[in-house]
Amino acid sequence: MRLPLIPHPTSNSAGLTLEVEARRAGRVLSLEYVLAGPVEGVWRPEATARVRTDGLWRATCFEAFVRTAGGYVEYNLSPSGAWAAYRFDGYREGMRELEMPAPFIVTRSAPGQFVLTADVTLPEDAAGAAGLAAVIRGVDGAIGYWAMVHPSDKPDFHHPDSFALDLT
Repeated sequence: MRLPLIPHPTSNSAGLTLEVEARRAGRVLSLEYVLAGPVEGVWRPEATARVRTDGLWRATCFEAFVRTAGGYVEYNLSPSGAWAAYRFDGYREGMRELEMPAPFIVTRSAPGQFVLTADVTLPEDAAGAAGLAAVIRGVDGAIGYWAMVHPSDKPDFHHPDSFALDLT
């Protein structure tokens, strides 16, 4: 089942729609983000090696947040193949790299559609609650923040109420 992500009220959708499908099998979380509409207006980085890279959220980046026994983890997945994963002890506290194998990231394009598929490894203490989100940067530099829900007046994917999906 595909779930819609919606742009934050301060973001312009630029005529785009974004849906995501998430499936959990044990410690593997499979994600498929489908961006549709005038995707030629979306900035995408050049393809690169699957390397851990900080700061991916500053441009087009697909994200997932999953609760753990002691906090939560964050995954950043770039269309370039670059990625990042972090563990947090609490709301934006205790951030550190999450040790995990590089995720498998595949992208494909068609007229009016861009798809990013990725498999990430969940930590052993991953719980069921998750938040799915994306940062979409236009070629004009405008940034849009997309998520399942936006519980704050500012874009905040880390907000506890953003974990609106049950992965159990």
